[in-house]
Amino acid sequence: MIKTLFFTFFLLLFTFNAFAEEDLVSLIENQRTELTQKEEDIKKETKKLDALKKDVEGNIEKYTKLLQQIEKALKDVEEKENKRLKHVAKAYEAMSPEDAAVRLSQLDNEIAIKILLIMKSKKAGLVIGMMPAEKAGQLTKGIAKIGK
Repeated sequence: MIKTLFFTFFLLLFTFNAFAEEDLVSLIENQRTELTQKEEDIKKETKKLDALKKDVEGNIEKYTKLLQQIEKALKDVEEKENKRLKHVAKAYEAMSPEDAAVRLSQLDNEIAIKILLIMKSKKAGLVIGMMPAEKAGQLTKGIAKIGK
């Protein structure tokens, strides 16, 4: 009876170990399969991210070129405006200070200030001296602000 009991005990122990090994092997295989799937998913996501990165870099390059074109166009416009203002300033310099003062007094302060800044300072001073005091004060304040 004790022999049978020991035999049954060892048989159960052996059977339990066999099932435990099978469960362990099965568990390891399942984990290996999951890891392989996760690795494939990561590779797919990496490819997607690389494609997005190339797209973003392409857009950055495209927009950088566009920005450069816009900056060049603005510079060209500014140069043309400055050229026109220099031409107008020369015309005001050619006038008598009284005539130039009357005409500049009627202009928008911003434009009058730009013209006065381009004119030779001696001639600009004579023109400002011929303007009404209020307008001369406004323009002088505007010129002083630009210098800051």
